[in-house]
Amino acid sequence: MKRLFLGLLLGAGVVTATAQVAGDEDRDMYNKGQERDQQAVQEAVTGWWKQSMKTHEERIAWWRQAKFGMFIHWGVYSLPGGEWKGQKVGGYAEHLMRVKKIPRSEYLELAHGFNPVLFNADEWARAARDAGMRYMIITAKHHDGFAMYPSSVSDFNIHDQTPFKRDPLAELSAACKKYGIKFGFYYSHAFDWEHPDAPGNDWEYKNPGGDKNLFGGRDWFDHHPELLPKAVQYVNEKAIPQIKELLTRYHPDILWFDTPHKLPFSENLRILKTIRETDPDVVVNGRLARNTERNYGDYLNTADRPAEFPPATGDWEAIPTTNESYGYSRYDNSHKSVPFFIQLLAKAAARGGNLLMNIGPKGDGTIDTKDLAILKGIGNWVKQNSESIYNVAESPLPLQNWGVSTLRGNKIYLHIFDFPADRKLYVGGLQSAISKAYTLSGKKIVKTKRIGRDDLQIDLSGVTADVANTVIVLELKDQPGTDRVFFVAPNIPVTRLLAFDAQLEGKGFGFGDGKAGRYYVEGWKSAAQQLVWNIRTMEARQYDVVIKYVTGKECDGNYKLLLNNTASIEGKVQQAKGGVVTEKIGKLELKRGVNTLVLSPEAISGTELMKLLEVQLVLPGQHR
Repeated sequence: MKRLFLGLLLGAGVVTATAQVAGDEDRDMYNKGQERDQQAVQEAVTGWWKQSMKTHEERIAWWRQAKFGMFIHWGVYSLPGGEWKGQKVGGYAEHLMRVKKIPRSEYLELAHGFNPVLFNADEWARAARDAGMRYMIITAKHHDGFAMYPSSVSDFNIHDQTPFKRDPLAELSAACKKYGIKFGFYYSHAFDWEHPDAPGNDWEYKNPGGDKNLFGGRDWFDHHPELLPKAVQYVNEKAIPQIKELLTRYHPDILWFDTPHKLPFSENLRILKTIRETDPDVVVNGRLARNTERNYGDYLNTADRPAEFPPATGDWEAIPTTNESYGYSRYDNSHKSVPFFIQLLAKAAARGGNLLMNIGPKGDGTIDTKDLAILKGIGNWVKQNSESIYNVAESPLPLQNWGVSTLRGNKIYLHIFDFPADRKLYVGGLQSAISKAYTLSGKKIVKTKRIGRDDLQIDLSGVTADVANTVIVLELKDQPGTDRVFFVAPNIPVTRLLAFDAQLEGKGFGFGDGKAGRYYVEGWKSAAQQLVWNIRTMEARQYDVVIKYVTGKECDGNYKLLLNNTASIEGKVQQAKGGVVTEKIGKLELKRGVNTLVLSPEAISGTELMKLLEVQLVLPGQHR
């Protein structure tokens, strides 16, 4: 299962047989091992990479504490902002050149009009700082191959091809230093649409790695190794020299890479080796060099644009977007709410991860007012509650149906997303004595009452609920003693049992990437596969049971939800417009204490049963 997790956690996008998936978010974000890679792997694990890991703990320390960062996609594509020749362009705005098959010469004409005179590095850095962000990563070169700094390696850059003769990366680096923000770059090392030798451009250069699936598609370098010298030449002439240029000129704290599957693993390892030789202290994300055996970067990258987080261990980072595009799109108004991001940040901290939140500034150099409003809203909450997010550890408490928790020293921070209407918060699984309890914002003392050995009741009378996340601090008299069984407080209207939080029994399961509507478990093809939740209640209670899953023409069959090996509900997989089914399937009476829910197939008549998102336990009379 550990290998399964590692093989899927970096997934982002739909599994297809094509080289170019939606937004080019490859499912695995790693290379399959080939014979030609083994020499490079052996050299790494016995030599330079092994040596580099001796300083890993010192290198990653600031990143672990930072928790929250700003991701910035900004380039020539920001000027049209999702429009080309008067027509709306769908998908990611930063993929304009690929989507519209724009030749290099025509893209240069667009660059000649790029003049972000309203760009103000100080304002960008202050916006990040005020939102509570402690590191910033900006696109130094995205897939279009255009360098957003005066590169001496290639004239396809902001200084040589635009009226804007300044160096925005140098200005941002200085501004981030001023405000105490760590700074670094996204660099598209394996995907470059302007370079005649690089993977990706199949409309002008007929190169592999693009939408047309030329030369065998995704694994073109296996099917046509005679083409590899061209890509190696690109890496030698542009990618490695520009990466070294960024390292020596700007001395970044972090480098961020993507789409490694466009190149063979040996090339990705060669690039990482160069980075370690040039600057052994720079943090490198997990999408440069990774195979099924190990991640050669400093931390793991999980899903893009997540709504929920798949299981992960160790150091990991997720990258949500304010809307659904990374680069600025004038047509994309699907911005998420401030509470969504505040809760996502708390969920990441509670699970030991980081959140790198993306914005896409406009072509004139300003940040979209909708993004600024989101940043301001998050910042207002962070100012009052920062202690519960930064320098915290993964919570020792079990999952709770009202929210999440974080830990720092002898303090547990309760992040209440679903504020109880009767103002009684039940905390399950905490066996430690409490010396003091209070709201983090305002430091209002609250009363606590022990209910048995494992549970606590907190009186929230007089506490003003935060619409996003109310934080209560519990100061413990000793080290936290806890159990690990999901706790169902009796006064929370809806308890969500996510598929991500189930125990998976049987082989073949996989995780979705965590996006809205994709936080599912898939690969449900055998009667031996089951999802199991152990949950604990304080009292016997009847619940309406709702099931939510993704369906499609490949999904069909019957299932059974079994409670404590006694009561059960049977159901049939439905089809729905939009592909997501949310259905009340019956009622179950949970006993006091630990209950076991098992969801299993009765019969599978499709290629898989369904892609389960969650099971909900709903108090009767409550709305879903």
